[in-house]
Amino acid sequence: MPRFSRRSFLHLSAAASAAAAFRAMSEPMLAAATRHNRLAHAADAVMIDSNENPLGPAQAARDAMAAIIPHGGRYSDNLTDDLVKTFAQMEGLNVDWVSATVGSTPPLAHTVLAFTSPQKSYVTADPGFETGMMMAGVSGARVVKVPLTKTYAHDVKAMLAAAPDAGVFYICNPNNPTGTLTPHADIEYLVANKPKGSIVLVDEAYIHLSEAPSALDLVRAGHDVIVLRTFSKVYGMAGIRCGFIVARPELAEKAMQGGGMNFMPVTAVVAAIASLKDSQLVPERRRINASIRQQTFQWLDRNGYPYIPSESNCFMLDTKRPGKEVREAMAKENVLIGRIWPVMPTFVRVTVGTQAEMERFQSAFQKVMKG
Repeated sequence: MPRFSRRSFLHLSAAASAAAAFRAMSEPMLAAATRHNRLAHAADAVMIDSNENPLGPAQAARDAMAAIIPHGGRYSDNLTDDLVKTFAQMEGLNVDWVSATVGSTPPLAHTVLAFTSPQKSYVTADPGFETGMMMAGVSGARVVKVPLTKTYAHDVKAMLAAAPDAGVFYICNPNNPTGTLTPHADIEYLVANKPKGSIVLVDEAYIHLSEAPSALDLVRAGHDVIVLRTFSKVYGMAGIRCGFIVARPELAEKAMQGGGMNFMPVTAVVAAIASLKDSQLVPERRRINASIRQQTFQWLDRNGYPYIPSESNCFMLDTKRPGKEVREAMAKENVLIGRIWPVMPTFVRVTVGTQAEMERFQSAFQKVMKG
């Protein structure tokens, strides 16, 4: 698969449609659409509503970005090649099966555009991340929303039964918004039993925050699987934008033919390379997130507030009343929490912040719930 650059950017009609929809699709845009664009908060607000990492980029990534800024006037395709080679070597992948992307939202959206149509449905969990559903609307595809299992995993057998005409089966693992895991064996079952010509799109934005195995082994085995990765979560680079699409070359090329790939920002590339080379970064940040998450769960348990146990940097909290009201009340306390999903109207999504931020969350939530 040839490297995409500013010289090979494809201007297709699908790209125009996707670009028009992107403003309401990314995690921050989806969150903004349901919180009045974050207007009701002060500068010191606790913002635990968009699954951002409050730790930001690692120091090595910050140093790499600072060093490359004087050279920002140059196109440096070789840096992107270095990033792809670094990741491919770490994961035991052929470099031709990996392409760098500006985060994981563009490849997610373009994959849905490429593999769904009025004749090929889009199948997702309910609740699930909404970007793919929105793009299925652009392609005219039927959106099939399948409830999670009792353990909040993707119900792969129900997904298969609900859409024999599927073009894309979307699996976010850990799931957004619940932060729960789908066993690798279930994903394998889905891949083995899916309709011919369909693909399984595995979004691993949050994979490093859990101990779950990756689906990259299914890509290595040559299956009809596309895996998405991003540096937005555990690596703390949500505002910098870098990620990967990993698949057989012909799948990735079809997925991105709508113009989803262009020249990569040099700051994002060098920050990503530095982050990958820091062998302690992922385990340390996973430990920090898990520790604060567990302390938060213990506080919720002590106070009798029900929640869905999570393996990620977010969780669903049952307020026992309309979640929208609780979100608005929390905003008045200068604590912004996440949006709600129609299938779970009394639940709100909460991002795991710093220890200090979660303490402010606890104080505000206690006040709102007793108010």
